[in-house]
Amino acid sequence: MTKARDLARLADLAQLMLDHRLGTLRQAADAVEQSRMQLQAINAASAPADLPPVAAERVGLAYQRWADVRRSELNLVISRQTAEWIEARGEAGTAFGRLQALQGLAARSPNRR
Repeated sequence: MTKARDLARLADLAQLMLDHRLGTLRQAADAVEQSRMQLQAINAASAPADLPPVAAERVGLAYQRWADVRRSELNLVISRQTAEWIEARGEAGTAFGRLQALQGLAARSPNRR
């Protein structure tokens, strides 16, 4: 095989790796966004309607108790997902850099054996 052909095959593999890393990054970003939307929905919950004041207050307090626990859980999930997203972004950046380096080498490489 020629050096140019080897570089082209490596660049193809690097492109596949970049595509995979970008897919992983997209999934991580979607997971973080979904968790943030869940947290936003909990924070935006409305007060119970058409209940006597005492019952409404009890329902509200029970919901707040549940919501506080759920917020805490979601904040931990968001923290973990954000760390995974940062890692995926770094891996995608590395894959992009490798692809660019291989493409640059292939462009400068003469077509000889």
